[in-house]
Amino acid sequence: MKTRIALFASGSGTNVQRISDYFKDHTSIEVAAIYCNNPEAFVLERAKNLGIPVRVFSRSELREGDVLGMLIADHVDWIILAGFLLLIPENLIESFPGQIINIHPALLPKYGGKGMYGHHVHEAVVENGEKETGITIHLVNEAYDQGVHLFQAKVALDKNDTPETTAQKIHDLEQEHFPRIIEETIVNA
Repeated sequence: MKTRIALFASGSGTNVQRISDYFKDHTSIEVAAIYCNNPEAFVLERAKNLGIPVRVFSRSELREGDVLGMLIADHVDWIILAGFLLLIPENLIESFPGQIINIHPALLPKYGGKGMYGHHVHEAVVENGEKETGITIHLVNEAYDQGVHLFQAKVALDKNDTPETTAQKIHDLEQEHFPRIIEETIVNA
């Protein structure tokens, strides 16, 4: 039996694409489904092209346990947050203890917490004149961006970097490291 992962996303889904490609022919891990809270998100088109089942849900369905029911029905073992913007409710954290992984586009604990995602992070990093930034892959708990760190990767910034060039540097780190760290974490669990 392969370990089944659910990929949660809210937007374009570039990390979903990369993770799905990485695990396509994996011997012990498979993508069970893609879960999305945004019926307009491009990740749904990616899922269709990948041939992976999709579960679209509302914020209230996430909070009230409907999503937990979907995960159980899909026989999901791990949840991977790949550009998912909603706070994970207690019912999922309790049902998947230490089995929810998130990626954050900064070196936590800096630039984490509610409202700190995507371009908001990159704008703050550039505005504050940071000399470096990076990614943090971490386990999820009940608070935004405060779970145990699994991995960090850094990239240098200079005075010419903009939020857009910073975003591209972060994207490159995510694409390089996120699937491998997911794999290592699951295999070593």
